[in-house]
This record gives sequence, C-alpha cells and structure tokens, in this order.
Amino acid sequence: MQTPRTDQTLMVMLARSEADVRAAQRLRWRVFVDELGARIESPEPGFDVDRFDAHCDHLLVRETATGDVVGTYRMLPRERVGRAGGFYAESEFHLTKSPVLRRRTVEIGRACVREDHRTGGVIGLLWSGLLRYLVDGRHEFAVGCASIGLGDDPPSTAALCRRLVREHSSPPDWRVFPRRPLPWEARADEISAPLPPLVKGYLRLGAWVCGEPAWDPAFHTADLLLLLPMERLSQRHAARLLRAA
Repeated sequence: MQTPRTDQTLMVMLARSEADVRAAQRLRWRVFVDELGARIESPEPGFDVDRFDAHCDHLLVRETATGDVVGTYRMLPRERVGRAGGFYAESEFHLTKSPVLRRRTVEIGRACVREDHRTGGVIGLLWSGLLRYLVDGRHEFAVGCASIGLGDDPPSTAALCRRLVREHSSPPDWRVFPRRPLPWEARADEISAPLPPLVKGYLRLGAWVCGEPAWDPAFHTADLLLLLPMERLSQRHAARLLRAA
C-alpha cells in the first residue's frame, strides 16, 4: 500500500513517522484504558506502548478534514519477530509446536476504532488496508489474538467461544493451548454473548479458530487465536475490500 486511499471523509495509510505511531498509541489508550477499563502497563500514561510497537507496521485510518486518527491496527511481519522477542500471542498461548512459527506469517493485533466512528466505514478501511498489506507482502498467513469482552456475564462469552471452536476449528496441526484458560464454565443453556464485528470479519474471510480461549485479566477478555491462511481467503469478500484499498 504505497499511497493513502480515501473515501473522501476518511483515508487509510501506513504510519510514516514517529508522530503517526504516537497518534495510534494515544487512540489505543483512549479506547482500551479510558473507555474499556483495561489495566495496561505502559511506560507513558496516556499512550498504549509496549515492546512490540517499535518492530511493527502501523495501519491508520484518519479523518481527512481533521487529520485525527480514528482507527488503527498493527502488523508484525515474520522477519521482525526475532527482534521483537517473539510473537505477542506467545504470551497467551503455547506456540512451540505450531507451524505458525515456521511459516511466512504476519501477526496482527491492537485493533481499535474511536467510539464515534463505529458504524462500519472505519472498520471496512482497516480491513481493506490490512488485506492490501498481506497481498502486497505475499504473506502466507495472518495470525492474531481476537478479544471478546467478558462483561458482566463471562459464562455467556465462554459459551460463544465454545461454539466458535466447534464451528470454525483449525486442523489439528495448528491447534494451540492457552497459558491461562478461562476460569469460567460456559452456560449450560448455550445462550452466548454476541459475536464482535471484528471476529465476524475474520471468520467471513476464512479464518480458523486454533483452540480454546485464553483469559486476559488486564483487558477482561477471552482471547481466541485466529489464523487466516491466505489460500483460504474468501475471494468475494476480499475483492470487495481490496477495491477500497
């Protein structure tokens, strides 16, 4: 993705400067900490900063009128994983035997959208920019921890995770195991939490769920490891999104 693409009111682009990355980190703090109450360990309060950021490419969606960053994603390509000290997902899942570690894989994560822009346009541009990044880089796989908020009814989220594992499970070779399993049992009546739009988007594109969820107490979420093999990419959905990229 060499140049910014726009829908007249919004544009998607890769971060080009430290200021761009700082804007993404500020948005992440605003969404994850101020809005959702996550307990993030950051060297700079007001900015969601961790050891992976310096090694990632950062995707931004900006308002064209104000220049404000209203959506972001970050991508860690396989060739920088060693310098980053591993995948972020390794802090939540046992990946030692997973083929993910040996393939041309991009780890994606830290996706967020400003509250007043969660109507679809920003999410669509983030998806289009991400797919363009994957296609242009000839990557084989995208992998990432997809978070589902536990809210006030963790057993409903556990029920949703159980259904997703059952319906979208990866082949056995790609299965991983959480370091910190959910401490809640799924609801016996199978009434589950709603499916977040981001997770729904992954599954529409052809992603697999690689095993049981991990518990992230800092974000109060159930995290599923999702894997999207580019050869499984839904061409219909991909073509529509890439036209916007």
